[in-house]
Amino acid sequence: MSEDTTTTETIEAPQVKAGPRDLPAGKHWFWGTGRRKTSVARVRIRPGEGKFLINQREVDAYFSEVQHRADMNAPLEATKTLGNIDIMVNVHGGGYTGQAGAIRLGLSRALKEYDPSLEGVLRERGYLTTDSRQVERKKYGQRGARRRFQFSKR
Repeated sequence: MSEDTTTTETIEAPQVKAGPRDLPAGKHWFWGTGRRKTSVARVRIRPGEGKFLINQREVDAYFSEVQHRADMNAPLEATKTLGNIDIMVNVHGGGYTGQAGAIRLGLSRALKEYDPSLEGVLRERGYLTTDSRQVERKKYGQRGARRRFQFSKR
């Protein structure tokens, strides 16, 4: 009788070609898209040391107002993940307030994808609810959306 000797081989996971969206095996981004007024934010998060970049710039360099920074960090503070994840944001359109709101919604959606157990906390505080208010359009024959030209009797 011949003895069967089985050898165990270790098979390495294939390395993914590094591109703008592709990362090496073991590194994964979680995505979330947020919209507010006319701003659109695409947020990517992954476990890390707490880097926060908006359009390749630091948060403090991008937003000078404390309220806008606090608005963006609110989901991180609510879920106690501030400083534990790396965040990269691409945002365009609108002004600073709309962009901060869009980042907050996109970050909340990315956190929900990152850890589904955080959804209750985020939804309870209203971070996953889209603010659908938009600017009312200007009407013809008027100065603005509702403001009219001054009426003159004579």
